[in-house]
This record gives sequence, structure tokens and C-alpha cells, in this order.
Amino acid sequence: MKKVSIIDVAKHAGVSVSTVSLVLRQKGKISATTIDKVNQSISDLGYVHNLAAANLRASTSNLIGLILCDFSDNFTLKVMASVVQNLESSGFMVFLGQPGRNGEFLERCLTSFKQQGVAGVIYLDADNTRSQLPEKLRHCPFPLVVVSQSLLEAPCYLVVRDNRQAASLATRYLIERGHRNIGYIGGKDNDIIRQQRLLGFRSTLTQFGIPWRDAVVPACSDDTRAASQATRGLLENNSTITALLCHSPDAMIGSIAGIHQVGRTVGKDVFLTQQVALIGFDDMLSVNLTSPSFTYVSSASEETGRQAVALLLRKLETPALALQRITLSGQLVARESA
Repeated sequence: MKKVSIIDVAKHAGVSVSTVSLVLRQKGKISATTIDKVNQSISDLGYVHNLAAANLRASTSNLIGLILCDFSDNFTLKVMASVVQNLESSGFMVFLGQPGRNGEFLERCLTSFKQQGVAGVIYLDADNTRSQLPEKLRHCPFPLVVVSQSLLEAPCYLVVRDNRQAASLATRYLIERGHRNIGYIGGKDNDIIRQQRLLGFRSTLTQFGIPWRDAVVPACSDDTRAASQATRGLLENNSTITALLCHSPDAMIGSIAGIHQVGRTVGKDVFLTQQVALIGFDDMLSVNLTSPSFTYVSSASEETGRQAVALLLRKLETPALALQRITLSGQLVARESA
């Protein structure tokens, strides 16, 4: 069967090819009657508009490339959902690329974006061990907005979580409730998020005249077993600890096992020496379903996605827009664990 062309639609509707093109792109001053006639011809003939080709010809697009490197990272997934929702509500469609950590795959992804005629790109960075963008993205041919969980040194349009503020907020909350011996569980030594949170943790302790101790901030792999072992060792060697900041949801779950292994329980009462208060940094379903329910500093994932889309749209409207870095603070949600 012959493929229906825009010329066929124009002949069927009794209008010019340029008029059909304007209707398809929703441009120009076309009467409602003509628009209805063209749309009826499109429906009758079964014409399918090649949007990607039209975008390339017109140098415009309602397509945004979205690069996601880690489907196991919950914050990134929640930001992705927010990005897609906000783009679609603004009249844009999403073209997803998932190159992982492979530079060659990333290059292929960008090539595919070019072929599809995307207007811009949002990159969701989930690598917390580096402070630089991948080389291919430092020379990205499209307007680019980066979403990161930690600060990046490269100059770019950036939306980032304020990890230092989050840890400071959690620490202050515990201190104001009487805790003076507080530890931090989880995160590897080279984890930039951990490093930034420890800065906020340490500065808040100093503000309240509480001495810093390296011994109460053990690093460990980001899994429940490692967190359980680290918590048990920490509490066995520091029996006066009454509260813990937990690096991740896995660290929070693992901490419960470690606390129980030394004969203590999770709770917010600082005067009951067997209780240990817990605070986390992610608003995840797995956290909210635990008993007791956890106190946490929200990750602001929905707002992160909204801000990333808004920044990219500003960049598309104003190509010469000055570099912007948007830093988002979390909110503390007080529940049963602290």
C-alpha cells in the first residue's frame, strides 16, 4: 500500500501543501473551517505525521531527550517521573536514553537524540563518586540541564540537592531533643553525598559545642548487611550513642538489625538509654512502611524534577541565558523513630 503523503492530504482537502503543514505545526492564522477540513482528510486517509522529520526541517521540536544512567537509584526514578509529568503538561514529549556508565553508549544516545531532532536534554546523574560531567556531556550539542544529588565542579545548568543542609537540619533536630551522642551510618568514603552530609553534621555539632569524633561515623557499603554490622560495631564500642543519621534507606533498615543485636530498640526517648533514634534522608515507600515509621529529611524529588524542566524551558526560550545553579533544601518529616 502506498504511503499517504502530505501532498495527498492537501489534494483531498482542496488546500495547499503549505496550509496542511501549518495545520500540522499549529502555526499561522488558519480558519477553523480549514483546520477541520484538513484534520478530516488526515483521518480519512490515515496520514501519519513524521514529527521527527518535521522537527529537523523546521529546527524546532517538542521532543526532549532524557538521560537516565541508573534505574536502581530511587531518587533518580522519582525525579524522572516528575520530569516526564512536567514536560508533558508543558506540551513536550520525552525521548529516553539509558547509556549506563558507558561513554560509547552515551555518544550513541546523543547521536540518536540528534537524529530525532530533540530541542534539549535533561541528564539525571546518579554517580556520587565523581564531581565532573562525562566528557561527552561537557560538549553536549543541545541545551542541557543536569540533575545531580551532589555538587558538580563543571559549569553547567544544574539542579542539585543540598546535602549539607539536610544533615544540618537532622542534627539540629536531634540536639534540640536532648541527644548529645550522635553517629552517622553508611556511605562509602568516596561517596560525595556522604562527604557533604558529614560537613553539615560536623558544623552543627560545633555550633552546639559538641566535639567531633571520627569513630562515630563509620563508612560501609550501601546494603543492609553492611549497615547492620557497622551499627552493631559502633554501638558496642560507643554505648552512650542515642541517635543515628542513616545515609540511605538500606542503612536505615540495616541499622534496625544492628540495634536489636546489641539489645537496644528504635525510639525517640533520649531518657530511655536502651533506645536509639534514627533519622534518614529519603522519602521512600519502603521507609514509610516500617514500624516504627521513620523520621527523615525529604529528598525533594518532585520539586527537583519541576525545577529542572522549568530551567530547561527558560534556556530554550533564552539561548543566551546565564548559567544557573538551583540548590534545593529538604524538609524534615518527624515520625516515630526520632
